[in-house]
Amino acid sequence: MKRLIVLSIFITGGFMMNNLKAQSQTLHDFRVQAIDGSDFDFSTLKGKKVLIVNTASKCGLTPQYKELQELYGTYKDKNFTIVGFPANNFMNQEPGTDGEIKEFCEVNYGVTFLMMSKVSVKGDDMHPLYQWLTSKEKNGKMDSEVTWNFQKYMIDENGILIDFVPPKESPGSEKIRQWIEGE
Repeated sequence: MKRLIVLSIFITGGFMMNNLKAQSQTLHDFRVQAIDGSDFDFSTLKGKKVLIVNTASKCGLTPQYKELQELYGTYKDKNFTIVGFPANNFMNQEPGTDGEIKEFCEVNYGVTFLMMSKVSVKGDDMHPLYQWLTSKEKNGKMDSEVTWNFQKYMIDENGILIDFVPPKESPGSEKIRQWIEGE
């Protein structure tokens, strides 16, 4: 009987350790390349809520850039930021170079929020950050799949994944605004 109890404690403890290990990585552990080619360390965003969005310039949802910029303008001084990741995973709707994407965003939508270098958000070449965002084993919260351009992931001030919003839902949705405002 003692062996069974000890074995049970060992197994439970091991499960708890694996669960803690899965949750030990946060957004703040990642470094990526910004759209201008510089390195970006997410630890610089400690204390801010972060909305991560995969973007595309030739998508029916591309006008969401305007809504994202408006959201950023409203809340940027309230410990909130947006990070855009151009991705060409859906029907080749982001074919341009980083320079072309940067210019497109600035000229057409006045984007001033953070934009990163183009990445893959699904498939065999999925960027490590998106592996973390979409895998409960890695983020400790939930599994998800990036279903299209402009899927939005909400990360809290401690770098912990909170939830996501599907692509067609507006960046100015009640769900996102309530999360930012802490309601």
